[in-house]
Amino acid sequence: MTMTSGSSGLLVLHQSDDVGVAVAGLAAGSELDRPAGRLRIASPVPPGHKVALRSIAAGAPVRKYGQVIGFASAPISPGEHVHVHNLAFGEFARDSGSAGGLCAEAVEPSEPQTFSGYRRADGRVGTRNYVAVVATVNCSATVCKRIARQVSESGELDDHPGIDGVIALTHSTGCGMQPDGAGMAVLRRTLAGYLDHPNVGGVLVLGLGCEDNQVRALTSQLAGRADVPVVSGTIQDLGGSAAAVRAGIAQLRGMLPEVGRARRTMCPVSELVLGTQCGGSDGYSGLTANPALGAAVDLLVAHGGTGILAETPEIYGAEHLLASRAATPEVAAALADTIAWWQRYTAMHGGSMDNNPSPGNKDGGLTTILEKSLGAVAKGGTTPLRQVVGYAERPSERGLIFMDTPGYDPVSVTGLIAGGANLVCFTTGRGSVFGCKPVPSLKLTTSSALYQRMPGDMDIDCGVILDGVSVADVGARVFAELIAVASGKPTKSEAQDFGDEEFVPWQLGAVM
Repeated sequence: MTMTSGSSGLLVLHQSDDVGVAVAGLAAGSELDRPAGRLRIASPVPPGHKVALRSIAAGAPVRKYGQVIGFASAPISPGEHVHVHNLAFGEFARDSGSAGGLCAEAVEPSEPQTFSGYRRADGRVGTRNYVAVVATVNCSATVCKRIARQVSESGELDDHPGIDGVIALTHSTGCGMQPDGAGMAVLRRTLAGYLDHPNVGGVLVLGLGCEDNQVRALTSQLAGRADVPVVSGTIQDLGGSAAAVRAGIAQLRGMLPEVGRARRTMCPVSELVLGTQCGGSDGYSGLTANPALGAAVDLLVAHGGTGILAETPEIYGAEHLLASRAATPEVAAALADTIAWWQRYTAMHGGSMDNNPSPGNKDGGLTTILEKSLGAVAKGGTTPLRQVVGYAERPSERGLIFMDTPGYDPVSVTGLIAGGANLVCFTTGRGSVFGCKPVPSLKLTTSSALYQRMPGDMDIDCGVILDGVSVADVGARVFAELIAVASGKPTKSEAQDFGDEEFVPWQLGAVM
């Protein structure tokens, strides 16, 4: 992506583009100096929205980032606002050969960096140290929450400063589903990924007793770590809800000293696994925060770490750019199969891949899923795509990974964490407030106006890129902040104690 601007206040991202992006909004009748001549703005254009640079015939493709973002649904004149009234989604053939030379091999850093993390018995490293109370089924959710709340509010954690907190991981399923079906397999894999997560130092698993997702079936999937106490039970066996709360509190009290003995030690940055997410995207997302996060991912990969790109519905229309960077033909084929599954899945439910963007995305200047995806893939940086994994699956490779997840933020991030992400970076243009215990969530704004409007929720202002600061410089700042957060610095969402309600496993299959 090459950005050109000037006194016009209009950004042109690629020399072949048919549209430019208004930096701060444009008034009707204003005239802009362009290399091809003066451009008269026909109607008001909000910040982050698109302006036609030339005449575009009805039905013709419209390009941004040098790529097709849709097709003109009516004739478009130079200087006209380009949005939902004259730009529509349409299918078209894409191939990885059209991406050009977008892939860069990761280089070995001259000075390997470290962070202060929790080295676990299995060799993985945590960035936090939580106790998790995990419900096997919705029927045990309330009891799990009461156990976690009463221990958290008792003041006992003050005697164990090495523990970051007690979190109840509850959900709305676990029964009324096929015991050996895909939905159960995904649920158990997700729960097991949290139970075995390096940010978790102690576990209580609590069921009702008669559910499809039995406690024993879930805990049997755990490889087990010598340094993590795991206790379990059911409400029915313990004598009811009140008795289960008392028993659960006693079990947690018993494990607190052991969990609290964990200490941070210096670990290589290669042990960081970064989950990337964008939510509440706008017209600036693909210009500022997403490319800056991509630059940070490139730095992490250069240090031997792992960055995970996700949200399959939000790479649709840009998947050829990722395929062009696949490390092997098998990786490219796996990505294509994932896209094809989603096309069948949405069609089966009477939907379309262009049901995304959301109303808020459109208010912010994004018109089609093609445009949104081209900005979203920038979070993945420029290095080779090493592996494609399923939802909540732990990658076996390092470097850039793609995980198949829905675009819905809590469901996607739940899968990333279950797959081993020990950090999350969340870019936002509209102002998403998001935490995801037991993993810290660092939020990056696409504009300075948003950062200034919501300073208590946002961690880094990437809008300074619009003022001339380079993407590389902001990416380096994001990378440095990732290391600080991994070492214990609280994010804005952690300071506000967000993250208790964002555990949302992907629910597949029929509810029976």
